[in-house]
Amino acid sequence: MIFGRTERGKAPVEPVTLKILVAGGFGVGKTTLVGAVSEIKPLRTEELLTEAGRPVDDTSGVEGKHTTTVAMDFGRITLREDLVLYLFGTPGQDRFWFLWDELATGALGAVVLADTRRLEDCFAAVDYFERRSIPFVVGVNCFEGASRYPAEDVRQALDLGSGVPVVLCDARGRDSVKEVLIEVVQHAMAYAADRRHTLTT
Repeated sequence: MIFGRTERGKAPVEPVTLKILVAGGFGVGKTTLVGAVSEIKPLRTEELLTEAGRPVDDTSGVEGKHTTTVAMDFGRITLREDLVLYLFGTPGQDRFWFLWDELATGALGAVVLADTRRLEDCFAAVDYFERRSIPFVVGVNCFEGASRYPAEDVRQALDLGSGVPVVLCDARGRDSVKEVLIEVVQHAMAYAADRRHTLTT
């Protein structure tokens, strides 16, 4: 790069940065998802689960989980030269929901991560984004040993509108997570365009 220009004579691209939330119930894979796709070392605010939290932290189905996010996870991924996503993983337990409003400020959209073994755990996240008109995609994290269901069955179980995308994914896989994030960006852009159209007609 010479005097702020690339050697080919093109000015460097100033990327658009977008904020995406990753939400869902306790132990659904939010921290794993952010870590799988982030091109920087993710910022994590995890603490060990304790005996004091056992009555309120339901670990059934995720018995191997020993830590929990208490503020947020943060990661970054460049989808294109001109498009960078900042990922903010929300804490899953009810007692940390006061942080959600702060994290949601300025968000383009969200991923609600779901586990079919504990589908009811993502109801609160779905309700949160619906009430605030924040576009979201439901990503069904396909855990090993969990029953697989078609996306439409999950849509009906969560009582989602036809416009909310439901995608199957593996929160451990970079390519799988990238597809979910691309779906969020596309859905949020279409959602914004529809709202603009509605306001001008």
